[in-house]
Amino acid sequence: MTIPFWCVLAACVLPYIISGVGAYYRLKLPGGVDNKNPRQQAARLEGTGARAYAAQQNAWEALPIFIAAVCVAHLAGVPPEKATAPALVFIGARVGHLVAYLADQDKLRSLCWALGFGCCMALFGLAINT
Repeated sequence: MTIPFWCVLAACVLPYIISGVGAYYRLKLPGGVDNKNPRQQAARLEGTGARAYAAQQNAWEALPIFIAAVCVAHLAGVPPEKATAPALVFIGARVGHLVAYLADQDKLRSLCWALGFGCCMALFGLAINT
């Protein structure tokens, strides 16, 4: 398996890791984790817990375009060595996005989001130019 495909796996696992962060904050709410109504409980989160939940949602939203970009680059015949850098930077940007979200650093968070999106566009660009 190539590094870009390993990055797809990492990107798929990331929202689940973030859900663990959110669960920590849900545990702190009265009554602990409400597994019968988790979305309603998440809506009651504030501060870092609410940002963790939002970061998880954003990780899910970013996932399809990254998967598509890696697959399109692969199907277009982009050598994995050329797709590796944008794929790795995407993962780094998504981790940075999470950290910035939790730290309530909105400008840095937006910069990380834009960098990750740019990596997806770079992968599509590599496919176009192959």
